[in-house]
Amino acid sequence: MVEMSTVWMRVAALLYSIGLLHAILTVLRRQSRLFRPALAFFSVGVVLHMVSIVEETVWMRSLPLHNFFESFSTCAFLIALLFLYVYWRYRIESLGIFLFPLVFIMTLVGSMGTPVGHWSSPALRDGLLLVHIALVLLGYAALLVMAASSVLYLVHEQLLKNKRRSASFQGLPPLGTLDNLISQAMAIAFVLITLAIIVGAIWGFVEWGTRWIREPKIAISLVTWGFYLAMVCMRSIAGWRGRKAALMAIAVVFCSALTWAAHVGLRNVLIR
Repeated sequence: MVEMSTVWMRVAALLYSIGLLHAILTVLRRQSRLFRPALAFFSVGVVLHMVSIVEETVWMRSLPLHNFFESFSTCAFLIALLFLYVYWRYRIESLGIFLFPLVFIMTLVGSMGTPVGHWSSPALRDGLLLVHIALVLLGYAALLVMAASSVLYLVHEQLLKNKRRSASFQGLPPLGTLDNLISQAMAIAFVLITLAIIVGAIWGFVEWGTRWIREPKIAISLVTWGFYLAMVCMRSIAGWRGRKAALMAIAVVFCSALTWAAHVGLRNVLIR
C-alpha cells in the first residue's frame, strides 16, 4: 500500500511537470499556449496526489505528517488544491507561473521519502552529476550577466537623477535596454537553475537515499531556488521593473554565491 501511494505521488509529480514547462515558456517568451493543457494535467495530478495521501492515511491510520517528506507532500497538495479553487473562483492564470513550479518541486521532493536501488552503472551516476554541474555553471553565468546589468542600471539611474555625466559611463546602454537584459538573463538563469535543482535532487536521492534531504547544502539550494522563484514572480506577475528588479537581482546573486560556497565539496565527489 505504501509503495503504491509513492507511485501515485510520483505520477502526480510527472503531471505537475507540464505546469513547470508552461511557467518556463512564459518566463522565456512572455507568453505560452500551454496553460490549458497544463491546468488539465495539473488537475489530474491533484486527484492522484489525493489518492496517494488517502492511501497512506488509511495504511498508517493517521495523516501522513510523520516526517519531512510526508509533510512536504501534503503541503504541496494543499497549495495545489488552493490554486485550483482560486483559479475556479477568480480565473487568475498568472498565479500558475509561481505555483506550478512550486508544487512540482515540493511534490518531487516529497516523493523521495522511499529509497530506491543504487546506480545501474557508474557512467550514469557520473554523467548525471556532470549534467547537474554544467547546468549550475551555465545558470551562474546568466546570473553574473544579470548582476552586472543590475549594477550598471543602478549606476546609470543615479547619474541621470543627479544630472551628471561621467566619461567612464558615456557608453552605457539606455535604461530600457539594461532592464530587458536583466529580464532575459533572469529568465535563462531561472530555467537552468530549476533544471539543475531537479537533476541534483534525483542524483542525491539515488546516491544517498532519504539522507540527501539532511544535507545542509541541499537545504540552502532549495531556499535559494525559492528566491529565484520569488524574483520571477515579482518580475512576471507583479510587474517589478527598474530599480526594484535590479536590487532583487543583486540579492539573489548574493544568495547564489552562498549556495556555491556550500557546494564546493562537489569537487571531492568528482575526484573520487
